[in-house]
Amino acid sequence: MTMLHVLRRLVPPPPTVRPRERLRGAAGAFVGLLVTGLVSRSAFGSAAHWPLLIAPMGASAVLLFAVPSSPLAQPWPVVGGNVLAALVGVSCARWIGDPVWAAALAVGGAIAAMHAARCLHPPGGAVALLSVIGAPMIKTQGYAFAWTSVGLNTLLLVLAAVLWHRFTGHRYPHPAQGPAPLPPAQRHATRDPSPSGRVGVSEQDVRQALQAQGEVVDIAQDDLQALIRRAELQALARRGDLPRCAQLMSRDVVTIGPQASAEQAWQQLMRHRLSTLPVVDAAGRVLGVVSQRDLLLRAGWAERAVHGPRAGQRPATVGEIMTSPAVTVAADAALAELVPHLSDAGLHLLPVVDGDGRLQGVVAQPDLIAALADQLAACPPAR
Repeated sequence: MTMLHVLRRLVPPPPTVRPRERLRGAAGAFVGLLVTGLVSRSAFGSAAHWPLLIAPMGASAVLLFAVPSSPLAQPWPVVGGNVLAALVGVSCARWIGDPVWAAALAVGGAIAAMHAARCLHPPGGAVALLSVIGAPMIKTQGYAFAWTSVGLNTLLLVLAAVLWHRFTGHRYPHPAQGPAPLPPAQRHATRDPSPSGRVGVSEQDVRQALQAQGEVVDIAQDDLQALIRRAELQALARRGDLPRCAQLMSRDVVTIGPQASAEQAWQQLMRHRLSTLPVVDAAGRVLGVVSQRDLLLRAGWAERAVHGPRAGQRPATVGEIMTSPAVTVAADAALAELVPHLSDAGLHLLPVVDGDGRLQGVVAQPDLIAALADQLAACPPAR
């Protein structure tokens, strides 16, 4: 192997993170550290004996804002890892005279303690080291350094991360790894796995693979399973012989306008034996969808069936109770793009629209089943 080949293997692969995500992470770290520093200064003033920001917070900010889906960036690992590492570091600095031995034992002990408490957080190693070899102001604080400087900095930074990600529409914190009472995609309040979880790679498969790996993997179990599922759908979409929405969709579509009454919507659903109707305006643009569930819950029919109608209650219109915006697809969308919506998401119907949002047709669950059955029949039998 030549030196050029060795150098090429050292070059990282092209980034898969979108530029917008990179900018959001950088801006979030700026805002989070700024807020943490300003609040700390407001609480403690500018006294020289009290650090307003400690250096490991920069490393924590990278995890919290740049890779918020990492198990190492969740609130308990961040807060618990930093504070626990500080306690270990202060203890080593107090009871071990040689700073080199104290520093090495502090970092090693912090890693062991974080593993035991299930709060592994890489910047915790820097916190433990700082507790031993930091400035004199840190050593004079003793254990107060863990509860005040480290604890306050970390709590403020995590709070800033929660608010930032909610403000920018990102999911944080992520659910704790491990089996949940109900699968995230389960819509029926039962303990059955979601449709996609009953075929292909299951949650149990992913858990066993992680256990067999036997090492720390910096991705949550549910994220890893979702990534595998997405790769499976991507591989399915790459097949050129799969039908498109234009081939599957119904073109003679029953629709309703937003000004129609809930009673009219119900009559349409019952007459045509449908569960969902697209709601369109005069130009044919899709405004939303109205389903039997919308009628029962949002039109108050379920309440009226139990308690009776209220005096003077005005009949609801479709525009008031419809689900909007509707999930739509383009006519050239591949079959693989329909599966997540019509299986795990539990939608019964997807409007097919053009570039201006005008209705071209609909694809329903029976259409997907028929297309998959046709593909299964076309596959050669396994030998």
